[in-house]
Amino acid sequence: MNAPQTWVVILAGGVGSRFWPLSTPERPKQFLPLLSHQPMLRDTLDRLAPVASADRTLVLTNAELAMGVRAIAPELPSDHVLAEPRPAGTAAALAWAASRIAKAAGPDAIMVSVHADWAIADVAGFREALQLAASEAVRTHGLVTVGIVPTHADTGLGYIEVGEPTAGAARRVARFVEKPKQEKAEALVKAGALWNSGIFAWPVGVFLDELAALCPAVAGPLAAAGDDAEAFFRGVKDPIAVDVGVLERSSQVYVLSGSFGWNDVGTWSALRGVRAGDADGNVAHGRVQLRESSGNVVYAAGANIVLYGVSGLVVVEHDGVVLVTTEEKARNLKPLLETLPSELRERR
Repeated sequence: MNAPQTWVVILAGGVGSRFWPLSTPERPKQFLPLLSHQPMLRDTLDRLAPVASADRTLVLTNAELAMGVRAIAPELPSDHVLAEPRPAGTAAALAWAASRIAKAAGPDAIMVSVHADWAIADVAGFREALQLAASEAVRTHGLVTVGIVPTHADTGLGYIEVGEPTAGAARRVARFVEKPKQEKAEALVKAGALWNSGIFAWPVGVFLDELAALCPAVAGPLAAAGDDAEAFFRGVKDPIAVDVGVLERSSQVYVLSGSFGWNDVGTWSALRGVRAGDADGNVAHGRVQLRESSGNVVYAAGANIVLYGVSGLVVVEHDGVVLVTTEEKARNLKPLLETLPSELRERR
């Protein structure tokens, strides 16, 4: 009997605001060269190439971004860039991808899902974790996630409480915990909980069966739409996360622990954890001069930036706009953007 095919699905939707002013609606985080000289999506595709070939790789994105994705990923067949006509949450996005894979390769095909905008320090370890997750999905005939061994108590991430062992490497998931407060996060880390990374592997038939049983708000429109993406996404009335719609309700969810330098690069200050800094703890990109300064994050897209005698700042320059803020404020730029004139906030 032939082993089931492994397919990779990359979630590359959303425009986000956390990397303004470098990010724009047409150039969101996954299109930015935050980790290397090329877009984060391109870094992700290169990282995953040994896991699945281009003809077994799908990218899900917003309809407005589909052309940009195709430009970054010319090796993908055109119909492997799945454009969502409207945002409907990860449950709908992954359901649509699973249905496409099931039609192409059958219900036993394994779908490995990741996001387009992560930093991974240990690429070989990351690939090994994905391959183990795929094999455990076959063995358990279940829904497998890879939880990250925490390096600290992070209140910006969800957690997975680990349950009973199985006959293989995966353990059952006891419970998912949404972003906790600091005291709860510290207790979860101490108890051995894992960060919820959003890495998933499952046989597409199993996922679609669980979706049908547990999340009719997505499964109903999927069954009714056939091959019509517009009808499907229009039929999903409210966005639903796959964790909420399926994983938290299913009894067939398993978890593997992973430790390969995963970072979701959620804010400008997160660059400190994924780019090399200088002896004073500054992380800089572009034409930057630092004097008597420490612990700063500086991104210069074109102009010269000089910092003198300051600490703990985030400074970003792009196309005539300079943002200067603190690391704390940089974690959430949405309140700032809501107060700015639209022509500045939504620059093209």
